[in-house]
Amino acid sequence: MENALLITLLASFFVAVILSPIFIPFLKRLKFGQSIRDEGPKSHQKKSGTPTMGGIVIIVALMVTTIILSMYFNLFSIETAILLFVTLGYGIIGFIDDFIKVVMKRNLGLTSKQKLLGQLIIAIIFYFGMKQADISTTLSFPGTDWTIELGWFYFIFIIVMLVGASNAVNLTDGLDGLLAGTATIAFGAFAVLATSMYDLDIALFCIAVVGALLGFLVFNAHPAKVFMGDTGSLALGGAIGAVAILTKMELLLVVIGGVFVMETLSVMIQVVSFKTTGKRVFKMSPLHHHYELSGWSEWRIVVTFWIVGLLLAGLGIYIEVLN
Repeated sequence: MENALLITLLASFFVAVILSPIFIPFLKRLKFGQSIRDEGPKSHQKKSGTPTMGGIVIIVALMVTTIILSMYFNLFSIETAILLFVTLGYGIIGFIDDFIKVVMKRNLGLTSKQKLLGQLIIAIIFYFGMKQADISTTLSFPGTDWTIELGWFYFIFIIVMLVGASNAVNLTDGLDGLLAGTATIAFGAFAVLATSMYDLDIALFCIAVVGALLGFLVFNAHPAKVFMGDTGSLALGGAIGAVAILTKMELLLVVIGGVFVMETLSVMIQVVSFKTTGKRVFKMSPLHHHYELSGWSEWRIVVTFWIVGLLLAGLGIYIEVLN
């Protein structure tokens, strides 16, 4: 099985590395460049025009690799199909959002209601697919033997979880290489856990995502030659939420995806504080922008967040496997 995962990692990596130099000039010719919001950090204005929608490369690399190799190694399953559907579904929502921003020059893209509706539809379809896979509606508490049967409430729980995960990951995509690196670490942790549980179909999918992200990171690391856009960030968020649900490690996602959680909490705290007191807790949210305005270099912030993500991933693996 180790050979299958290694082959998947390398294949997905090379597909992304080969596709990116072809796709980036194509995006430039179409003038699919990132527009930078005026209210963002001023240092980001120099990034205006950098090709976006690079998430298409990630999605293509991971889907092609997962489909071909999972079939070759006889690991294609209902769970595999569900994961691919969620990834593609959220990726399409992100693509539409990016297309409106870049091509139609509407800087905010889809409205929050339109985006939420699309996310809800994908989450509901995911739930019915999950029922076909006979996934338990029991919720387990990491590192303990405690469980709770949610019954019909599990339907609401996973919808909130999927939508929340996709949006949390989306918020993290704000600096060169930040999301690509932290998502690589998080999916890598779930690959380790899925392998330890002999969920080899899910492990193969996670490794395919890791390979695609590493290949994309070659071109997305500072200074980025391409951004993944909402096409990539929403797809990755939906995918990691689905992985956590299908492996029955829903609550462990809060630990392994702790960087995404912190980014989301910083936005929530900022909004609540400003609306109730008129004061801001952070210089700017999400959290990575606070450190930018505090004088940290972009590379220092990204590496620090990667290290935090790695520590949290290690903690998640320890809680689930070694404790």
